Amino acid sequence: MNTKHLGINSKLIHAGHTEDATGAVNVPIYQTSTFAFRNAAHGAALFAAKGDGYIYTRIGNPTIHALEESVAELEHSCGGIATSSGMGAICTVYLALLEGGAHMVSTASVYGPSRGLMEKDFSRFGVQSTYVDTTDLTQVKKALRPNTRLVYVETPSNPTMQVTDIKQVAAIAHAHGCLVVVDNTFASPYLQQPLDLGADVVLHSVTKFINGHADVVGGIIVAKDMDIYKRLRKAMVNSGCNMDPHQAFLVLRGLKTLGIRIERAQQSAMEIAAWLEKQPEVSAVHYIGLESHPQHELAKQQMSGFGSMISFELTGGMKAGRLLMDHVRVATLAVSLGGVETLVEHPASMTHASMSAQARRDAGFTDGLVRYSVGIEDAEDLIADLRQALDAVSVESLGRTLESAISVPPEPTLV
Repeated sequence: MNTKHLGINSKLIHAGHTEDATGAVNVPIYQTSTFAFRNAAHGAALFAAKGDGYIYTRIGNPTIHALEESVAELEHSCGGIATSSGMGAICTVYLALLEGGAHMVSTASVYGPSRGLMEKDFSRFGVQSTYVDTTDLTQVKKALRPNTRLVYVETPSNPTMQVTDIKQVAAIAHAHGCLVVVDNTFASPYLQQPLDLGADVVLHSVTKFINGHADVVGGIIVAKDMDIYKRLRKAMVNSGCNMDPHQAFLVLRGLKTLGIRIERAQQSAMEIAAWLEKQPEVSAVHYIGLESHPQHELAKQQMSGFGSMISFELTGGMKAGRLLMDHVRVATLAVSLGGVETLVEHPASMTHASMSAQARRDAGFTDGLVRYSVGIEDAEDLIADLRQALDAVSVESLGRTLESAISVPPEPTLV
């Protein structure tokens, strides 16, 4: 079926699915490592075709291909490349588009391991990087160097929920001869299509919203241009970070409900974010659906919705953040995001603990920041859970303050 003319929810169900001889409604799991050739000439032809037809699952597989085609259509790209994890997608992008002596500009508050991979590993091979607030176009321009090859943007960013103007950043980067990569994980293709805004490459951790059920790890890359797509696929095949067929089957299953999951979760997120703004223990709420968010208007322009990711600052700092983690009951204390269950985590002691306190401040968040991924539970239950957790934090913090204020009289001196 040609699905290019269909709406996004119809594409979520039908894009990428080609009926086989059995008429299976779902794409079968082709759980095989290799594929038989009809004869020697057929085998030689497949190798000569370099990608057309199936040889070996690391190179290509029908189940994986169905997922790649589905996401590629959702992102309006020329093709997709599924990887074993989100970090596999990021590593593939770095491998394919950077070389020794090259320089990359990236979002300061980017996902921690994305930055760690560059600063701790790719730097050993002479790749340079600069991290700036990409919502400030002046900072992006100043960070560019003669050897800059890539501008890597995460928007909305993790965990600060900053929104970068993709169209403006792409114009700046292209004028400098740079490619633009956007990590679209927080928005998903349902809410944002960066290629339409000027980006060259988009990647996702499909572990998050695209799969949405906390039962599989995976990544995907899509590209606007065929030459770039071929560079990316070659890097993935050579590094061996391909997705497994069963992974692809699970992600395809999750993808079908992306729209209804996001619609439900972002409705609750708006209600929860508005409630959090009124709580005395919370000094700031970062949710792009709130008019108080500095890039609220930009988000309305380049996204079709505000999503379900919230981060908020606790007045009690690091200690309050850890205490809150110990007292939530409905929300699950775990890393990751974008699933049907609400997840909460404390970046300063968890996902971004590898960054120094100063680096976290430079990236725009304090040690009291909490990241909250709203699921599809009832909003009133999530709010009640947050309220009791905040109450517990307040009581425990007050108790510790009173305890430290009590002075213990010195022991009498015996003469």
